[in-house]
Amino acid sequence: MADPTELIDLDDPSTGSPEEAASALGVDPAKGLSAHDASERLARFGSNELRTVKGPPLWRRILAQFRDPLVYLLLAAIAVTLAIWLIEGEREWPVDALVIAIVILLNAVLGFVEESKAASAVAALAKMTAVTSSVMRDGRRQRIPARELVPGDVLLLEEGDAVGADARLILAASLRVQEASLTGESEAVAKDAATLPAPAALADRTSMVFKGTAVAQGTGRAIVTAIGMRTEMGRIATMLDETREEATPLQREVARLGRILGTSVVIIAAVVMATLIIVQPVETPNDIATVLLLGVSLAVAAVPEGLPAILSLVLALGVQRMAAHNAVVKKLSSVETLGSATVICSDKTGTLTRSQMTIQRVITASGESRVTGTGYSPHGTFEAQGSASLDDALRAEHIVVLSGGSLAGNAGLRMLADGTWAIDGDPTEAAFLVAEKKLGADTRRQARFERTAELPFTSERKMMSTIERDREHGGELVLIAKGAPDVLMDRCTGIRVRMDIRPFDDIVRAKARADVERLSNDALRTLAVAYRPLVPGEEAKLDGSLERDLIFVGTVGIIDPPREEAAIAIAEAQRAGIRVVMITGDHPRTAARIAAQLGITSNDARVLTGTDLDALDDMQLARAVRETQVYARVAPVHKLRIVDALQTDGEIVAMTGDGVNDAPALKSADIGIAMGQTGTEVTKEAAKMILADDNFATIVAAVREGRAIFDNIRKFLRYLLSSNMGEVLTVFLGVVGAGVIGLDDASNGAGLVLPLLATQILWINLITDSGPALAMGVDPEIGDVMERPPRRRSSPTIDARMWRDVLSLGLVMALAALGTIDIYLPGGLVEGSHDIDHARTAGFTTLVFAQLFNAFCARSDVISAFTHWFANRWLWAAVLLSALLQVAVIHLSPLNAAFGTVPLALDDWLICLAMGSAVLWFSEGRKLLRRRSTMSL
Repeated sequence: MADPTELIDLDDPSTGSPEEAASALGVDPAKGLSAHDASERLARFGSNELRTVKGPPLWRRILAQFRDPLVYLLLAAIAVTLAIWLIEGEREWPVDALVIAIVILLNAVLGFVEESKAASAVAALAKMTAVTSSVMRDGRRQRIPARELVPGDVLLLEEGDAVGADARLILAASLRVQEASLTGESEAVAKDAATLPAPAALADRTSMVFKGTAVAQGTGRAIVTAIGMRTEMGRIATMLDETREEATPLQREVARLGRILGTSVVIIAAVVMATLIIVQPVETPNDIATVLLLGVSLAVAAVPEGLPAILSLVLALGVQRMAAHNAVVKKLSSVETLGSATVICSDKTGTLTRSQMTIQRVITASGESRVTGTGYSPHGTFEAQGSASLDDALRAEHIVVLSGGSLAGNAGLRMLADGTWAIDGDPTEAAFLVAEKKLGADTRRQARFERTAELPFTSERKMMSTIERDREHGGELVLIAKGAPDVLMDRCTGIRVRMDIRPFDDIVRAKARADVERLSNDALRTLAVAYRPLVPGEEAKLDGSLERDLIFVGTVGIIDPPREEAAIAIAEAQRAGIRVVMITGDHPRTAARIAAQLGITSNDARVLTGTDLDALDDMQLARAVRETQVYARVAPVHKLRIVDALQTDGEIVAMTGDGVNDAPALKSADIGIAMGQTGTEVTKEAAKMILADDNFATIVAAVREGRAIFDNIRKFLRYLLSSNMGEVLTVFLGVVGAGVIGLDDASNGAGLVLPLLATQILWINLITDSGPALAMGVDPEIGDVMERPPRRRSSPTIDARMWRDVLSLGLVMALAALGTIDIYLPGGLVEGSHDIDHARTAGFTTLVFAQLFNAFCARSDVISAFTHWFANRWLWAAVLLSALLQVAVIHLSPLNAAFGTVPLALDDWLICLAMGSAVLWFSEGRKLLRRRSTMSL
């Protein structure tokens, strides 16, 4: 077969006919490509993807780990140390310089690994939210990832679809495409399969659809003519290359914190160095090097430089956990917002209910029936009032209603290999197919009618119509309409009674409306069916003007049972201080009944309709949204007004949606949530989160997970900041209070004596920062996060109480470490008998143990550390590994020389462990006081 891209003018296929395009690309428009051809073309032409900016090469990513002011400080420290070593005659190995260099390398490795894991996690999420396209292959409709489209594929376009590639239209029914992303045209463009007489500007190529645009209305079929970089969107890919991911609010806050800490520790380090020079003799070049190294090490230790990488990784891992539970969060920043949601605005059908639409009642002019059976299995019976079956007249009217509803739709019903039944398309449309098959009328309908055109459903019109050729009546054309009863009745002038057509006068109309009310009172969704034979030639004007003078045939009552888990989830959300609001296009009575069954509101609660909303100005709406829990008969524009009014009132809003016109409301909401099963590609792109199972309970579970993730972020922030504060205060107080704890006496005039060496500070920073902090990022939920109200938008991540905890815990760590040094040194508050190396080693070890105890304390600022003590096995693994590394640095000779340590006896280890545990007991005492204070309120 010849190369398809060489057989057609791919620069402008709009000037060729659909037949020419199909022939050139070697495809049958009715059957599409075969699986073999599609696979072969995919291998030949590659994926249908735009060029993306390649990530930096490995060597640049490694070097990036050293582009940090703190690393520059350490490199300067190495240079100073080496210079002094050279000046003093190179008598011994420059141990300090070597140790600092090793620490820099280890930190770079840790940072590189953490960033790589975070990038991999985010890339996995991108695959979960990839755009898909409907195509015809091997004569069957299939849904495939858009990246697998190839030239010659036959695209099947419907309202809400994202167009996956440039394609030449074959058929178009009321097709309008939103091309603002490509042409800047704000209005949706009407499309037509007619061949253009001459080349036209991009915005005027009405016989083409383009990659990256969205179907706003109607249906169509098109042959793919260009993929990837050969599409019109590919021509402007360089513009896309320049876009960059913005930092999330939390990341910006952490970056600001880093700058504040950086400035603060530089000041503190300068103060410490100045204090050392003032209070202790600094006489030799080695003393000067020691002071400089201490200042630099203190600055490095005080700033948690691995925090951004840990933050990104924890968020990404949390989002992956949420995806495993059917909540696919597209942006890491949405995790922050999820825990703060105060209102969830939810659709009814499929989200709060099961979306297994079943026709239970049928009402026509001659009577009413109940339909047995549930779900999509076409097994059931029709029971008329007072009879187990339908008489001939009633059966004939029922056939017109159910077959008409089946014709005026695009759903499909099929039996799977295991004998169960499944649907394709809209569940409400499929309900007609199931009921029709129960009545045994489907075979005749399929043989009798052939569709020639369609006026598609839109949420504004609330109806759809098809034009069918009736083979049993000489091929005459008939318009068949299905839609909301109140909308359809306004377009009807007649009613079918048995085989006769009678006037649809006020009396008959009133009875029909009463039937609708009766069904709605029973919490049934109502749809009506009507038809009209067309005058020859009338079909040429395919627009809403054809939908007039219709003949009303009947109404059906459809039930979509509430999800049991939704009621439980709503109660959970309300317990967490989150309002649940139902927004639906259904009848007000149906909406109110379902809302009451789910516990959203009481039976007599107020329901606002779209008409009511139109009558309210902005101030009135602001008051109404505070009190209203149920909205019915609303259009997408009303959803947007509701969201804006709630946000103006200070609420943080999560909004669900599935239709293309829901996209503006989803974008406007703080958290736009698209339906994964019934949602259109456009809504999925606009949303920040996708529900893979279309289940409301998944939203509440995601809120819980979001709160737990945010709690974990606060946990490792509390841990990192308090532990680093402990190191800073240990050195600062040790220098200022050297005489109190016996450090002055330990020098014996031999020069500068410090509570901790620079290399020891760097070692503590290395073994206690990343591991335990990362383990806390996957900590299971401690306490019930849904017991408290949502976090306020204005609340800082690190509040005043956390800062008090950071300072107090840091002070306790410092006092424990310095107290241990005092125990071992002669003089000071406690008389000891060991030399400075032994005392410093013990103080060093105590500070490490204090920080490891702090890892358990930091899991909550109220709940005891002993609650769920063994719940986080990753934290225990990180703590045990850090402890083993500390044993190694104390008892391995090469490390003794590098870090200025000496071996400790068993009783020394027990003293260090006991002193380090002071952090735990202090924290437990404070938590106990806080719990008692809370209970007394």
